[in-house]
Amino acid sequence: MDTVVVHPGLLLAADEGGGAALDQVALMTAIAGVISAGLGLIAYLHRTRKITWLQTFAEFAGRLFRRPPWVALPSLLFTTTIITAMFGFIWDVSLHIGRGRDSGPLANPAHYFILFGLFFLFIGGVLAMILPREEEGTPPGSQSGRIPVKITRTWYAPTGGILIATAGLYALIGFPLDDVWHRIFGQDVTLWGPTHLMLIGGAGLSLLAIIILDWEGAAAPKLHRDADGELVGEDGRPPGRGSFMVWFGRAMMAAGLVIGMSVYQVEFDFGVQQFRAVFHPTLMLAAGVFALVIARLLAGRGAALFAVLAAAIIREVIAWIVWVPAEAPHSVFPLYLGIAIIVEILALTPLVHRRLLFGTVAGVLAGTLGFFLERIWVNAVFPIPWNHGFNTEALLMAIPSATISGLVAALFVVAVRGEELPRPAIRRGIMVGFVAIAAIVTANGLTYHTPDLTATVTFADAAEDDGNTMRTATIELSREIPDDAEWVQVMAWQGGESELRGLHIDTLRKVGPTTYETTKPFPVGGTWKTLLRVQNGKEMGAVPLFLPADPGIDATEVVAASGQPYPFQQELSILQRERKADASALAFGMASLVVLACTLAFIWLLGWGAVRVNRARREQMAEVDGESADPRADDGGQSAPRARHTTGHTR
Repeated sequence: MDTVVVHPGLLLAADEGGGAALDQVALMTAIAGVISAGLGLIAYLHRTRKITWLQTFAEFAGRLFRRPPWVALPSLLFTTTIITAMFGFIWDVSLHIGRGRDSGPLANPAHYFILFGLFFLFIGGVLAMILPREEEGTPPGSQSGRIPVKITRTWYAPTGGILIATAGLYALIGFPLDDVWHRIFGQDVTLWGPTHLMLIGGAGLSLLAIIILDWEGAAAPKLHRDADGELVGEDGRPPGRGSFMVWFGRAMMAAGLVIGMSVYQVEFDFGVQQFRAVFHPTLMLAAGVFALVIARLLAGRGAALFAVLAAAIIREVIAWIVWVPAEAPHSVFPLYLGIAIIVEILALTPLVHRRLLFGTVAGVLAGTLGFFLERIWVNAVFPIPWNHGFNTEALLMAIPSATISGLVAALFVVAVRGEELPRPAIRRGIMVGFVAIAAIVTANGLTYHTPDLTATVTFADAAEDDGNTMRTATIELSREIPDDAEWVQVMAWQGGESELRGLHIDTLRKVGPTTYETTKPFPVGGTWKTLLRVQNGKEMGAVPLFLPADPGIDATEVVAASGQPYPFQQELSILQRERKADASALAFGMASLVVLACTLAFIWLLGWGAVRVNRARREQMAEVDGESADPRADDGGQSAPRARHTTGHTR
């Protein structure tokens, strides 16, 4: 994600640490233009019936998944592209953690996977838009589902296709804007940079768009009741019930949603989080309950458990490829098994038929019981465990976040399933509550101060490791830090290619009230950036032990002297030393607000699409016998009883 030039000889290069070479930007733009032109040509040939292979392939996929061709083929393409982008994303983050900034956007191999994944995400949405062709004698738009959007006089596109294409385009725009951002503000080497959030946000939210497209396709065919009163399609078969492929497809979408909602936590997965530890359970529990409530209520029994297991397998395969063949730092991942068990057990109760109440209760349980269940996995595999010191604050942040996430997930389910939606004022209130809670917990999580603390480090040389100069240390702090502090550690990163993979994390051993020892040698020298880190509640700071000279950002070498006391500094000033100190804070804030506004606008667009699908599903069921939507239609028979159940909200 972070692109920068380190070759001063390039005529068109920007300043080191501040953006990519313009010739590389031009080349990427040209490639994007060629791909777009090729896509436009295929669209023209298909819609003018000059080629048939695209329609043939789409119809084959449609028969396999029992969906319209304009749903089935984009869904197949989507699955491949989102995994490709995810692999590129994890590899890219790993490379930046282990080796630092790039020598340009085309010098980082992970960027190719991200770009290809996002391009094909956009292409998948465009395919859904161009595949439906009006047949002679059919009403305009009738081949594009029940809620098509009119593009031209003869071109109607499915709503879900527009949403997927928008998600892909939003993420792709983040790439050139990322370069502009770095030119203005320097390298903010954090996942939470605004343009980085555009990249991962567009890809992550596209999972909701593909779900909308899937259920839009389910609303397209005409249904009727057979002699036994069962809902069947024109082929005499239930539209979804009994079809393993439908269940599997939706469960895999749920697994993708689990992965997509987890990307905001990736800094924690590597152990190089730049913000307070209390964010970790907040993000994890909110993401888990959101994805798994949708999984269980849309795909059916067992889908939540399947989703977490499938997501874990995909993440581990990606982590292994990055760790072994690519020789970059390894990442772990949240398991969500505790939340999945909670959701599956809760779904055995009558609450499963009262969607909004189900989502709310699932969120409360995830934010309380789920917190302690997920802690077992976190403390077993994550580089930085959840110490008991932040329990109270973590629960105060996680419970409302998980609760509102479960409620929003249930509202989304009610919409796409075609059940009765709450009044618009209630829907708006839920979404306003979601934004307000997210803002409050984020503001609290970002509130910290540099501790009034000094550290005296006594070094001892250790044997070299793969050419790295290694040391051990005894650290004396100026005052006592509680035993349950979030972390007291030595971290070294961006060390380049070595047996350490460019990342070293060592939680220190306390040997006295204010005295700590390293448990293993840490590297200094070369390109390593080594620092002592402490976080205790809202205190967060660091002492640089070694920082290399960096002419690209006009930074001198920093070497801590043995036995010399050093005050703790703001940690971000060390971790993000490539940011431009003289950049306008007002401009930074305004740019961040623009990205936030765009993200909220896209979330609103997803809500618009879900409400349109709700209308289409209800119209579909109204054609059957004048009743409101039967929630058993097309869900594998996993939900409510057939008898005129229309409630999608608590009464």
